[in-house]
Amino acid sequence: MDRPVESALPLAADSEPVSGGTSKTLVGTAYRSLRRDIIEGRLAPGARLRVEHLKDSYGVGAGTLREALALLVSDALVVAQDQRGFHVKSMSMADFRDITQTRILLECEALRQSMRHGDDVWESQLVAAFHRLDRAEKRLDGTPADHFDEWEERNREFHQALISACTSPWIRHFLGILYQQAERYRRLAIMRKPIPRDVHSEHQAILDAALAHDSETACRVLSEHIGMTYEAMKHLPAELFTG
Repeated sequence: MDRPVESALPLAADSEPVSGGTSKTLVGTAYRSLRRDIIEGRLAPGARLRVEHLKDSYGVGAGTLREALALLVSDALVVAQDQRGFHVKSMSMADFRDITQTRILLECEALRQSMRHGDDVWESQLVAAFHRLDRAEKRLDGTPADHFDEWEERNREFHQALISACTSPWIRHFLGILYQQAERYRRLAIMRKPIPRDVHSEHQAILDAALAHDSETACRVLSEHIGMTYEAMKHLPAELFTG
């Protein structure tokens, strides 16, 4: 394969060489690193994101960093303000209440549709997702800090499996956004454990009702499960929301 001809023009001030990865790869890497640091609280809620400072911390140029921040704006994790640059989106109980209530409405409807249309394949995929989540929950109980990311991924897979037979692509799309928006809150609630809670039993009750195609019970226990994270957040100190 022919090698590309290198440009003789100098790089612009906001540009950077792409050795070791394409521009798209660099943006993706910076996006994932920034997102992780926002979710885990290293970039505090409401914090100003100064491109001139962060570009050195993340090892990319200013242009690449702005592209990564623009992706986070579309994720609603970063806010772009005219004349004031970028800020980490703030957290509040009012925001989380809205996320929680909307998610309950949509996820219960999605679960009803899945139970109406789900077949043996849907059931087997749901059981498999629960098994993987069960294994992750056991590891989370031992060393939460080391295994939260694995648990978060398995938890997401289980909730996706629950609604995978839902016939509305729009409901599934919006639930994906809501689940992602709740991640910062969910991490605080799971890691800090402000109230006694048996998350495994909550998931088991949802699984049992879904496999029984008992929509009334399934939606009730699912609503209680999602709402319990909001109840747990009420017992955490306010400074966790303001950074």
